[in-house]
Amino acid sequence: MPKRLRIVTGKSCLFAARALLLSILTSFLVHLPANALEIKAAVLRVDYPSLLPLSRLDLPTDDLGFAGASLATEDNSTTGQFMGHLYVTEMVPVSPDAMVDRFEALLADGVRLFVVMAESDDLLALADAAPDDALILNALAEDSNLRSEACRANVLHVAPSAGMRADAVAQFLVWKKWTDWFLIGGSNPDDLALAQAYAAAADKFGARLVEERIFEDTGGSRVSDSGHVLVQRQMPTFTQGASDHDVVVAADASDVFAEYLPYHLWDAAPVAGSAGLRPVTWSATHESWGATQIQRRFEALASRPMRDEDYQVWLALRVVGEAVTRIGTAEPSALRDYLLGPDFEIAAFKGVPLTFRDWNGQLRQPILLSNGRMTVSVSPQEGFLHQSSVLDTLGLDRPESACTAFSQ
Repeated sequence: MPKRLRIVTGKSCLFAARALLLSILTSFLVHLPANALEIKAAVLRVDYPSLLPLSRLDLPTDDLGFAGASLATEDNSTTGQFMGHLYVTEMVPVSPDAMVDRFEALLADGVRLFVVMAESDDLLALADAAPDDALILNALAEDSNLRSEACRANVLHVAPSAGMRADAVAQFLVWKKWTDWFLIGGSNPDDLALAQAYAAAADKFGARLVEERIFEDTGGSRVSDSGHVLVQRQMPTFTQGASDHDVVVAADASDVFAEYLPYHLWDAAPVAGSAGLRPVTWSATHESWGATQIQRRFEALASRPMRDEDYQVWLALRVVGEAVTRIGTAEPSALRDYLLGPDFEIAAFKGVPLTFRDWNGQLRQPILLSNGRMTVSVSPQEGFLHQSSVLDTLGLDRPESACTAFSQ
């Protein structure tokens, strides 16, 4: 029996050995017919140069996303062995410069199902380079434009948009009646876009921005630069004299300053957004709706907690597996039609079935609100109603999206 997992990476030998051992052991337990349906997929992770994170708890790991892919392939194969389905997942880390060449090589090898972990521009480049018979599942990029003007018919979004995360925070703050916000955003383009998402969320749910400030990224807030000393002196002065507010909302997509906001503000206030109360798709603190069992299985596999990226890749491949199980084919166009149709739903340890929005390809899902130690709440919040699905209160609703590719 061919191996179900192929890991193409020179960085994580231990993880590769574990995955190979899992594949070998499984081969003795699973016996598929000679005419088994093979479902070939690739997880393409674009690795960008970056500074170290502010917290060592967020240090990069070589198997980020790939560990989720390994677990999803195992889950899909559990059902697949009874259905005559063989799942083969190739996991490929690649530099931005080599991305398109590696993508084309995978296409030449017959792969037509892709889970992509890439920034927005690179995701669009891959979508535009893909043949008509390929399907891409976005497991990382959060730009709202990808779900609106820049949408592509061959891309479905498992990763939530920045707007979905911002709306999740806004609903909770409004439910708490903390409606006066002091919004602090970073100076980088991604920070500005995130701040815009929070401003839109405030307007959407009836909160008020009593003041907005921009924290300039001067490159001096990293631990290697004694960042805690510098920012501990800067932050109280920076936040001094702000208008009366209930909460500080941080928009720091670049991971420059937000972690220093709690306990360093001039005026005592809770912090939400990029620090404090954070909107996440997954957290090691999440235990409800059977989540503890997948937490334990993931930790046994990867020897670390599951992160957002791992969950999103796991979910993308489980979406594929669930659809293949239901319709009995791995043909991308058939999978796409089924995923966007009324019959698809998937359980994902979030308490409700997840489905795709047929107008822009976004997966509906609840967003966890975590303080890093506990799951504080889950949005959508009680009382926020919608005529079709309360999950559509998060992110772009049908009238708000300018996506036309899905209506053709």
